[in-house]
Amino acid sequence: MGFDESINNFFAPIAKISSDVIFYSIPLIEGLEVKIILLWLFGAASFFTIYLGFINLRYLPYAIKLLFGSGMKKHEDGEISQFKALMASLSGTVGLGNISGVAIAISVGGPGAVFWMTVMGFLGMSSKFAEVMLGVKYRIHPDPDNPIKVSGGPMYYLKEGFTRIGLPFIGKAFAVVFALFVIIGSIGGGNMYQSNQAYEQVLLATGGVLSPLYGNGWVFGVVLALFVGAVIMGGLRSIANVASKLVPVMAGLYILSGLLVLIIYADRVPAAFITIWQMAFSMEAGIGALLGGLLVGVQRAAFSNEAGLGSASIVQSTTNTDGPVGTGMVAMLGPLIDTILICNITGLVIVITGAYTATDGIAGVQLTSMAFEHAIPNFRYALTFIVILFAYSTMISWYYCGAIAFRYLFGEKESIEGLFKIFFCACIIIGSSATLGNLINFADAAMMSMAIPNIVGLYLFAPEIKRDVKEYIAKLKNR
Repeated sequence: MGFDESINNFFAPIAKISSDVIFYSIPLIEGLEVKIILLWLFGAASFFTIYLGFINLRYLPYAIKLLFGSGMKKHEDGEISQFKALMASLSGTVGLGNISGVAIAISVGGPGAVFWMTVMGFLGMSSKFAEVMLGVKYRIHPDPDNPIKVSGGPMYYLKEGFTRIGLPFIGKAFAVVFALFVIIGSIGGGNMYQSNQAYEQVLLATGGVLSPLYGNGWVFGVVLALFVGAVIMGGLRSIANVASKLVPVMAGLYILSGLLVLIIYADRVPAAFITIWQMAFSMEAGIGALLGGLLVGVQRAAFSNEAGLGSASIVQSTTNTDGPVGTGMVAMLGPLIDTILICNITGLVIVITGAYTATDGIAGVQLTSMAFEHAIPNFRYALTFIVILFAYSTMISWYYCGAIAFRYLFGEKESIEGLFKIFFCACIIIGSSATLGNLINFADAAMMSMAIPNIVGLYLFAPEIKRDVKEYIAKLKNR
């Protein structure tokens, strides 16, 4: 039995149990089921959008101003700027889901799924605001030997919230469980999956079975691990510095490529929007098809922007600002960029080129590549470069989330984090050279599980969140 087969077999029963529990579905109508975790995420996003008076719409222009420093005061308490914090957070969400996830959504749910992805992206801005705001408000300085270092995230506000209502044990239990889910998710979905898919794309672009890399995934993994290690060894500031340069470049390249396709097929753009709108509400194939498109769109958006999982709260709680509410408003831009902008670019390209009508079972990154190549010959090579950048940026961002959770559980010392760095880089090599289907399924379940304790915490703090928002807005009006 090979190494990868041994790993797969070991995780098979664990993956099945975790997936069955976390992705448990309930029947909606005949032939259609909905995942409870999806309702949990959608419910929280909708609740905070309404409860906070559509803050994601009313204060969007102000959030953009804050991102570039207008009206936001720098403070000694914190490590990185608003812009770098948002880029570091985006580096973990702008990834393969923006390329393959949208294609899967359209393949399964039709073009109308793009509309529902956009709706979920809009609603997710509010839950992202809430979790990042709490992350900043309840962040701590955990290491006496390094007073500049800041740690924040659901671990800290979950513990605080339950302690306030006289249930410290439950708060601590929720925090520990959340931290465990973060570590597992960062290693699986934020590491191994990324390196595995990046290798597969490089292999495809260099000749498949004829590629010199065929059967030598470990070589690709070693090179990728060296690049990741070079960044994460420098800690948060190094990660933020790289992300602040890498995210605009990789997102910009992809957006420009998409806009080029839209310009080439400019005459088809209005029809594409009409198709997406009509298919989003079409009853032609019955209520099952309508709800199916809605559910798959919401699901792919939730998986793409991670609103409600709490990962953004870990990263963006490190900003050197004087306002939790202001930082939360900046965090709203994450789903806007990730889902509403980039995912829509992918969706429009696929719809405009008509690639989805002749998929013949093709889905994921292959469908996106085929769509782009309708207008840009040999785009698969450019897409390969973009996929590598997306995977790389995701890994360095999720490393930070995993490291904070690891330190939370095992001790706030640099030596503790050093062990996690070594293990994280080793997993990149394993991910590139092994078939890890069951491990990835388990990691996906763990990553989505983060939403369970995190959203409980958001609801617990909901009145306080609303009160702080009102106070912040009142101060804005009196300036």
